[in-house]
Amino acid sequence: MELRQVRYFVMVAQELHFGRAAARLHIVQSAVSQQIRRLERELKAELFDRSARQVRLTPLGERFLPEARALLAAEERARAVVTGLAATRAGMLRVGTSTGMGVHLDRMLEALARLAPDTGVELVAAPAPERLERVAAGTLDAAFVRGDADDGGPAHARTTRGDGRADGREALGFVPLWQDPLVAAVPARHALASSPGTVALADLAEVPLILTGRRTNRPLVDLVLAACHDAGFTPLPGPRPGTLDNTLAAIGACGPADALWTVVYAAHAERLSTPRVAYLPFRNPGMELTTYLAVHRTDPQPGVELLLRACAAATDLDR
Repeated sequence: MELRQVRYFVMVAQELHFGRAAARLHIVQSAVSQQIRRLERELKAELFDRSARQVRLTPLGERFLPEARALLAAEERARAVVTGLAATRAGMLRVGTSTGMGVHLDRMLEALARLAPDTGVELVAAPAPERLERVAAGTLDAAFVRGDADDGGPAHARTTRGDGRADGREALGFVPLWQDPLVAAVPARHALASSPGTVALADLAEVPLILTGRRTNRPLVDLVLAACHDAGFTPLPGPRPGTLDNTLAAIGACGPADALWTVVYAAHAERLSTPRVAYLPFRNPGMELTTYLAVHRTDPQPGVELLLRACAAATDLDR
């Protein structure tokens, strides 16, 4: 039995689809199928029922799943011990980052350089759930995540694994850092962009919205949809979202009659050089999400306190 086979098995068990599992693993589907077959031969048991239209775990597969996850967790802990010791010796902080932090990230790094010139920072870009799992496992010292401003913590932190058990994130603590306002991105040729200023959300009711999937960013999607509902409308669905660059290019190519819009973090909009797109702050009430620093509550990594001081210094510069 190889750990990669166990990893492939867990991913297929989560997705219940070989193609989607392969895409998340960044390998071809045939490789996933081949390794699962080898694992089944090794165990002398079928783990998946492939006879139905949908892939399902067999009873033996369901029994094997929590043990497989335990194997992977043990591997992650073993790696974390070595990685953590190496990072400590090297004076390196490993921090998970969130898209669109803009000037906040720059100011934090500048403050950290002043506080601890000999401490390096490794910035790791990954989806929010993965960032949280890596903080819980100890392979990241801390991670920036955005959450719901009204519920005291990121929505990502309340998820559980597919078998209903907690995935280790209950050991995390979340320190609120700053508010991240959203702005509307609209075509520069649109009437709303003709005069500088704010935009009322209701003014966009007839303009199709390009919005990421809820599975990708639940706090953001829930915030935008709730704000639209409060403004008295359900947003018209726009084209399927791609990368932010592609989305902004599509918006910039629109004329006044076929406009599209999306939301962008204000701190990120300041960095975007897109002359065909206008970024408009929302008229009160606006929309914003809280950025938190996720840390290990019971076993914080060395340097986390230093990182929190740098974040506090960066926040002071915004005031």
